[in-house]
Amino acid sequence: MYELIQTGEKSWYIKNPANVGVYDLGGGEVCLIDAGNDKEAGRKILKKVTEAGWRVSCIINTHSNADHVGGNQFIQSRTGCRVLSTDIENAIARHPELESSLLYGGYPYAELRNKFLLAKPTESTEEIESALPPGLEIIKLPGHYLDMIGIMADDGTCFLADAIFSADIITKYHIIFIYDVAKFLATLEMLEGLEAKIFIPAHNEATTDIKELISVNRAKVHEIAALICDICAAPKSFERILKEVFDHYGLTMDHNQYVLVGSTIKSYLSWLHDSGRLNIEFIDNKMLWSRVKEC
Repeated sequence: MYELIQTGEKSWYIKNPANVGVYDLGGGEVCLIDAGNDKEAGRKILKKVTEAGWRVSCIINTHSNADHVGGNQFIQSRTGCRVLSTDIENAIARHPELESSLLYGGYPYAELRNKFLLAKPTESTEEIESALPPGLEIIKLPGHYLDMIGIMADDGTCFLADAIFSADIITKYHIIFIYDVAKFLATLEMLEGLEAKIFIPAHNEATTDIKELISVNRAKVHEIAALICDICAAPKSFERILKEVFDHYGLTMDHNQYVLVGSTIKSYLSWLHDSGRLNIEFIDNKMLWSRVKEC
């Protein structure tokens, strides 16, 4: 863990639960792509970069999930670096309570106010479109989160954030967090035609070929959609659907999983409803989901 691995003439990544990119800006300065999940991760990342003789000039946050922005505060406080992202992701990085509130759908109770769902706030941010360092290009990767981006470096290294997940993660957890299922699938389709010398997903080893990973991620989405349709053969409440999904995959409910998986299942329900495969009805003051025949 925290090994610095070179992937291109100017690019490296630091192995981490959520891989952190490093791009050499020249003159001894580097740009980080994401910053780890908390103060301790930020400390280790900064130590690794400093040992290599670099100074952190900026951090690009691909999105504002806590495991990608949690190290911002520590690194920014030690280096004075800029933090760049899209407008909505910047807002959540500055006000991280928005993430846990979004996931829960209200003010998060105490057990949800933890470092996995509530990062330390980033002091200041800048809009990436006007501040992107030379040599880097933004790739729009919507679906996993609100306005997620990837970064293509001019040495052919492509940082993919959470656009695809490893086969091991999918096999172990089954339900990967998705905010917008339709956009997630559209991003997978776009990635099939994307060319780079090497790809660095946040949750997979660096690879020169992502086509198999794309297929694994897409297949799991359609598997889960089919499962939900089967569960909704008779009208079911969200809580009942969630329980049956957990039971089917042998998952264990806890506070974090309730909101992470629960929010994702709600996204599937929205997608299936908007695409005409699920109906919504209100019976006895309960909201119930049921499949249409063609689901």
